[in-house]
Amino acid sequence: MRALKTALAATLLVAAAPAALAQQQLSIATGGTGGTYYPYGGGLAELINKHVDGYDAVAEVTGASVENMGLIWRGDSDLALALADTVYQAYTGTGDFEGRQLDNVRALASIYPNAVQIVTMADSGIESLSDLKGKVVSVGAPGSGTEINASTLLEANGITYDDIDARRLNFNETADAIRDGDIDAGFWSVGPPTSSIMNLATTRDIRLIGLTDEEIANAKDEEPVFAAYELKSGLYEGMEDPVQTIGIPNVLAVSSEMDDDLAYRITKALFEYTDELIAIHPAANDTTVEFSVDSTPIAFHPGALRYYEEVGAEISDRQRP
Repeated sequence: MRALKTALAATLLVAAAPAALAQQQLSIATGGTGGTYYPYGGGLAELINKHVDGYDAVAEVTGASVENMGLIWRGDSDLALALADTVYQAYTGTGDFEGRQLDNVRALASIYPNAVQIVTMADSGIESLSDLKGKVVSVGAPGSGTEINASTLLEANGITYDDIDARRLNFNETADAIRDGDIDAGFWSVGPPTSSIMNLATTRDIRLIGLTDEEIANAKDEEPVFAAYELKSGLYEGMEDPVQTIGIPNVLAVSSEMDDDLAYRITKALFEYTDELIAIHPAANDTTVEFSVDSTPIAFHPGALRYYEEVGAEISDRQRP
């Protein structure tokens, strides 16, 4: 009888083992495969799987910023990457989120800046923002942060969708359409360099359209999270000179309902193992505590605040829940 009981106990222990070792699944909402969100999100998933015990994260392809805010609000994703202006609008119920404030959205960090990149063929004759009038222009995928940035930048400088033939294409579709001559120019709001522009530049001679100081000032008046940003020479094949544009921080967002300890552990891993992210995408060179506390426009999650306070970062009142 004792042997039978021992065997039964051993069987139950073996049966229980998988449950005890089961990893809790985390979903990271990113963007399309032709941008920076997806590879960065994949790197973040690897970071969590390696350094946050008990959790198994996976990066999901999505429609990017606007869609991602809804995924966090509904609890369909655990973490999400989104542009700071989109996050701020969702948090405050303004702009595209007028009348539908997503008050459970919190930030773990701002991770790197996007740059608005306006691309055309080198021989298109388009050399300035105003030259886009009357042209066929991709303004980004529907509901994406790129489209929000494009429309804000254009309208701040006296150009509306009525002045262009606007197409709503994702990054890969925009690159293909420029390559095939189906459109004249396209907008990207993404961490440079991005694969879809890199691939286009290897097969066609392209030009990145720069912004004037006045155009940047007009955009900043319209959207305070915008900042002047310089695309470095040599960023893409054939790009001999730097190009002036605007940058927008990217925020790693979560729900206020995320467990405080989990939020702390993810934030800690993000900043203490950044070199592993840099090896996956160079945008992570900007993933620093300093950039995060300087750039995040909404309240941090309490778990993230715990980490920032541990490392002595100065947090503003608006960044506290």
